[in-house]
Amino acid sequence: MPTKESSIVKRTLDLKKPPVLSAEQKARLDAVASMPDEQIDYTDAPGLADAVWMKAADQLPHTKKQITLRIDAEVLEFFKHTGKRYQSRMNAVLRSYVEAHKARAK
Repeated sequence: MPTKESSIVKRTLDLKKPPVLSAEQKARLDAVASMPDEQIDYTDAPGLADAVWMKAADQLPHTKKQITLRIDAEVLEFFKHTGKRYQSRMNAVLRSYVEAHKARAK
């Protein structure tokens, strides 16, 4: 029996070379684009909160200060399992949170 990890396929989308769409795929996308928002089924789309955190890793700051910080073990393990530079991703998530709350405070 294959392990869960061996059945995972990872792909990276190169925005400079978007995938070629079939005529059927283009027609489906055009149909959704022309629909009013109320008619689109968003039940399988991630909520805004998840979407906001996804872009956090793209905004890694360059100036950092070393500190000692206590983090829940589960949170630390989650980020460690995301691979190298997990601390930078943790920082990016915290930065995204700060930016979101700065915008609300104004």
